[in-house]
Amino acid sequence: MQATTFAVVITSYNYRDFVLEAVESALSQTRKAAQVIVVDDGSTDGSDILLRERYGADERVTLISSVNGGQLSAFQHGVNAARADVVSFLDSDDCWGPEYLARLGELYDVRADIDFVFSDLQLFDQQNRVMRFHDRAVDLGYTAISTYVLTQWYGAPTSALSMRMSWALQVLDLPGSFQRTWRLSADNCLVFGCSVLGAHKYYLPTGCVRYRIHGKNGWWSNQSPRIEYVNKMTSSALIRHYAARVGMGPECIEFTKLEFMTKPQPPWSETKRYARLVMMRRISPWRKWERALNILRRGWRLRG
Repeated sequence: MQATTFAVVITSYNYRDFVLEAVESALSQTRKAAQVIVVDDGSTDGSDILLRERYGADERVTLISSVNGGQLSAFQHGVNAARADVVSFLDSDDCWGPEYLARLGELYDVRADIDFVFSDLQLFDQQNRVMRFHDRAVDLGYTAISTYVLTQWYGAPTSALSMRMSWALQVLDLPGSFQRTWRLSADNCLVFGCSVLGAHKYYLPTGCVRYRIHGKNGWWSNQSPRIEYVNKMTSSALIRHYAARVGMGPECIEFTKLEFMTKPQPPWSETKRYARLVMMRRISPWRKWERALNILRRGWRLRG
């Protein structure tokens, strides 16, 4: 069995105070990455100069400087330079514990069917708590219908996301106009895109991702009703774009039970979500309840 290779893509904009810590955390992994790619997205705070002084002669690090185009553009530059089996993304204000890639590798090495893995996060700096999808590892199977109908987000912020290279290339193959929309929160493109296009997803709590909360967080520090509204509208449009690429439409809800069957041990929250989806089908009320109860019974038997 050949070991999975990893490319780390670090995107940075005006995070001079944090970026070296992020890069060092990627270089200090017990399971070494084949590439560590740092994309400076037109920083004006001297980040680019600092990176070149520190890593310009370091063969382990690939430095890319670009005109400021936003996070989606930086993702695209980084992935286009990657040559590995799996891409792991890291924001330049976050960092990883040394076992992160090792934990991911243990899964990717033995599960060729897994396309996309996301982890829990330890918040630090201005907050101290854990963000998690569930309290155990979860094989989520396929999530296209739940994402398309409910705009369900099966993922985590950027620094806890990884996917096989073929999927990174697929989801980042977007029209140039999308770069303006996704200057921030472009992890939505990774998360929604992989779900709708049909990636097999897995949640793996590693305890290794440190997510910094500070005054300059693009998404975290700009939450408001207006921002939430705009994000939901743009996310809906993004999902429709990916759905159009694979010919997905409202009729996909007819296959809700089949999608649920791809989840070997669904959390109870996921079971209830799919029962809700069945209740949205255009069939008689009696059949809705019958099929929803079938999903609930199956989920109860399989719950972890």
